[in-house]
Amino acid sequence: MPSTRLSVVVTRRLPEPVEKRMSELFDLTLPERDEPMTRADLIKAVKDADVLVPTLSDKIDAGVIAQAGDRLKLIANYGAGVDHIDVHTARQHGILVSNTPGVSADDTADMTLALILCVTRRLPEGLARMQAGKWQGWSPNALLGGRVAGRRLGILGMGRIGQAVARRAAAFGMQIHYHNRRRLRPEIEQELGATYWESLDQMVARMDVISVNCPHTPSTFHLMNARRLKLMKPEAVIVNTSRGEVIDENALTRMLRAGEIAGAGLDVYEHGTEINPRLRELDNVVLLPHMGSATLEGRIEMGEKVLVNIKTFDDGHRPPDQVVPAML
Repeated sequence: MPSTRLSVVVTRRLPEPVEKRMSELFDLTLPERDEPMTRADLIKAVKDADVLVPTLSDKIDAGVIAQAGDRLKLIANYGAGVDHIDVHTARQHGILVSNTPGVSADDTADMTLALILCVTRRLPEGLARMQAGKWQGWSPNALLGGRVAGRRLGILGMGRIGQAVARRAAAFGMQIHYHNRRRLRPEIEQELGATYWESLDQMVARMDVISVNCPHTPSTFHLMNARRLKLMKPEAVIVNTSRGEVIDENALTRMLRAGEIAGAGLDVYEHGTEINPRLRELDNVVLLPHMGSATLEGRIEMGEKVLVNIKTFDDGHRPPDQVVPAML
């Protein structure tokens, strides 16, 4: 008899406990190597599978979705962001899309605070000096950074991650400010001690630290463009653990090189792995390889959400984390 189990294709290797559980529940196809699928491989997957489990490194655009077979009914994304998936086209083809929201909020917020501290306290410069064997002992004026307590933190995007950043930053004595497309409820503002700015321009001009925590959508592309970056105080720093496309990377690089912005901490980049090479040359910039959500606990929890979405769909119900175009 033919198998009645769902055919599930996963595009990247996942933590072993997640793969094991998926193989117990479904007819699972995993890649031999942990590297992004080619477009041809993605097209083959959508033609043959009931469920596709992609990651942010897979571009599931209208052209790929147009090649989908009649079997494909769910794209269960492994991750919260879905800007790499054409959700509108998927819906037109009768294909549901789900994601894994809320899992990485704390992990990403931790990394945001780490970047703020790295940039303001010049930790990478100190590490490089130690690794090069150039430390000659303590000096009153060596590698002087800045105290974070008392600084104004402007959070761009006050969702789960932004609020988690606010709680951590408040514990370090920072003043919390934010801009969001919708203002938070008064009780949440009060809990966070957060000041709302309707005007992003006005907030940016008055902050000591800007933290980018909004998703990448057509309306947030280059939200921090050259004009808005120029509003920042010369002694201010910017960190981004969200999506690289939100910042005009070339404009940011020019201003950092010119000393018009004091520093930056980046975990994401406008063109993926193709990072502006001039950024690598700057001492006032901390670059990380998209590590914001990289904890074993978080990755397993993401996998568990994917499993719940697929199993709920298999049982004939709407996936609990379904994404619809109106949400974007």
